Amino acid sequence: MARIFITGTAGFIGFHLARLLLEQGHEVHGYDAMTDYYDVTLKQARRDILLKYETYSDTIAMLEECATLDAAGDAFSPQVIVHLAAQAGVRYSLENPRAYIESNVVGTFNVMELARRHKVQHLLMASTSSVYGANTVMPYAETHKADLPLTIYAATKKANEAMGHSYAHLWDLPTTMFRFFTVYGPWGRPDMAPFKFTKRILEGTTIDIYNNGEMWRDFTYVGDLVRGISLLIDTPPRRPATPEAIDPGDSLSPVAPHRIVNIGNSDKVRLLDFIEALENATGRKAIRNYMPMQPGDVPATWANADLLHRLTGYRPQTDFQEGVRQTVDWYRSHYQI
Repeated sequence: MARIFITGTAGFIGFHLARLLLEQGHEVHGYDAMTDYYDVTLKQARRDILLKYETYSDTIAMLEECATLDAAGDAFSPQVIVHLAAQAGVRYSLENPRAYIESNVVGTFNVMELARRHKVQHLLMASTSSVYGANTVMPYAETHKADLPLTIYAATKKANEAMGHSYAHLWDLPTTMFRFFTVYGPWGRPDMAPFKFTKRILEGTTIDIYNNGEMWRDFTYVGDLVRGISLLIDTPPRRPATPEAIDPGDSLSPVAPHRIVNIGNSDKVRLLDFIEALENATGRKAIRNYMPMQPGDVPATWANADLLHRLTGYRPQTDFQEGVRQTVDWYRSHYQI
């Protein structure tokens, strides 16, 4: 069992990952700012669940508070760091880009410095499918070029990948970057479409559907996602002896112990089909407001997750209709509807 330091444990994915690792017997220290980007009471409810575990502890502070982050890390002495905390949201990055630079670039640098000082066995950091940007070749593979980000959010995550590579090269720090696709499930983020759609369908209020519904997403159930992360923890990249030693399709760097891994369902789902699944799960029809594409958005995302399977033997597998049912069941229970 390992001592694992996770940033963003009051967040959607961080909470699920921390709970899974605690159930597996690991010792976890969480680090979260509990910011008010969305409902803090939801974050506190997640945190309250984690605090029931004897092997869980946490620190409430911003990533930018370098001295506090260092003190928390030094006291815990992590063997593994999983960095999930970030200023999230594609559309919000149009309104408040500075928050993304401060949290995603400066904050990530602070986490990398902590990992370097403690010589952790593995540093894992969250990226996003948004880095594929204007790339139109699908399914997206880790070896595709991703040099045309369309939002400052995507640009900061692409910067994190580059920063991670430099630290992996300079300090021989095993680093895995995972690119998430559209994650949904119980305890989800209120600013994301699955949560918003569920809420508004149950309330009988209008849902906004962008690009007139002609959108496809690789919806990834959160339980599948964190299972993939937990398996990757035990698969740190190693610097290859020669570039020729890298298997075709592997994103392993030829000059550093650094790898990028997609975590997605490897299946694109039409947005209108996802909404229909929500209607079936709630037993109610959505009131639809069709709208044009939003700035910075893309019509489709779709993951090639072969590398994840090759490294771990695992593929995300929850059918979106089953995942939607579980999401709606949680929403009804949590909000007593």
